[in-house]
Amino acid sequence: MKYLCALITVSDINQARYFYENLLKQEVETDFGENVGFKGGFSIHLETHYKNLINKEIKQGGNNFELYFEDDDLDQLVNTLKANSVEFVHELREQPWCQKVVRFYDPDKYIIEIGETMKHLVQRLKKTGLEAEQIAKATSLPIDYVNILSNE
Repeated sequence: MKYLCALITVSDINQARYFYENLLKQEVETDFGENVGFKGGFSIHLETHYKNLINKEIKQGGNNFELYFEDDDLDQLVNTLKANSVEFVHELREQPWCQKVVRFYDPDKYIIEIGETMKHLVQRLKKTGLEAEQIAKATSLPIDYVNILSNE
């Protein structure tokens, strides 16, 4: 058995495509009309079509599921999201392991989290004067990994 992707149902396939393609810069891998797959392993499926496939009610917006992405220009992303009236779960904040992240809702109320890459995190902390051992302790990353990332 091979895992392929996460699939979320959406109320408006065109609105969802616009959101993921234009705001989050995701590339379409497959397009079957009511089901669109993106490179990286997630798909959107038109809710009305999917509902007929499973013969069950669809519930959205339970704050119990998120799609996670990484990007190193979080400030620019937050500005783009604000300019497009995206609803935030929370704006840019630092997690207990020092990684900067932002969480917001897609048009169907799924949580989207975008965090800085571990490489960016390590290099950002290094610029503040922290030594590799201090970075490893603060982030819970293995010291060997911190050394690799800080030298890239």
